[in-house]
Amino acid sequence: MLTCTNAAPQFLHGTACDCANPGLSLKRRGFLAAAGMIAGASLLGGKASAASGNYEAMLVNCIDPRFTTSSLGYMGANNMRDRYSQFVIAGGPIGAIHTRFASWHSAFWDNLAITVQLHNIKRVVALTHRDCGAAKLAFGDAAVATRQAETAAHAESLRAFTAETRRRQPALTVLAGIMDLNGSVEVVG
Repeated sequence: MLTCTNAAPQFLHGTACDCANPGLSLKRRGFLAAAGMIAGASLLGGKASAASGNYEAMLVNCIDPRFTTSSLGYMGANNMRDRYSQFVIAGGPIGAIHTRFASWHSAFWDNLAITVQLHNIKRVVALTHRDCGAAKLAFGDAAVATRQAETAAHAESLRAFTAETRRRQPALTVLAGIMDLNGSVEVVG
C-alpha cells in the first residue's frame, strides 16, 4: 500500500488507486460526471428545471464556523429546517450594510432579489453573533469592548439592515437577532 498525497494522511490507498495517477483520476471523474448529467437529463425528458418553489426564508449570517451548527439548530427550532436558503458573508447582516464592506453589498441584495423570485420567501432571518471579527473591523474595538456596547452596535446594524430590506423588498418581514456563543439568540426589534 502507498500513502495518498492527495488525501488526508490517515487514508491509505492501494497501488491501483486513481490518486496515484491524477491524470487517470480526472479522466474517470470527468467521464462519470458527463454520464451522470446525461442520465439526469434523460430523466427530465430534456427539460431543465430551476430550483424554485415556496420556501419560508433566507438566512443571512456570518462565516464564523463556531456558529454553523447553532444557526442550523435555530432555523430548525423555528420550523424552517429545509425551508430556507442561506447567504453567508463575514459579519452576516453587518457585511451586507456597513460601509466598511461596501463592495459586498450588491452581491447580497442581488442574491436576495433572486431568492425572492425563485423561492418566494416570506422573510429574512438576519443573525449576527457575539465575538465577531467582522463586527470589530466595522465598528472598532471600543464598540465591542463590553457586552452592552456590543449589543448596541449589533442592534443598530440589525435595525439598519431591517430598514434596508424593507425598502428593497417591502413584502418581506425580517427576524433579526444576535447569537450568543452558546447558540441562544437575542431578538432585536
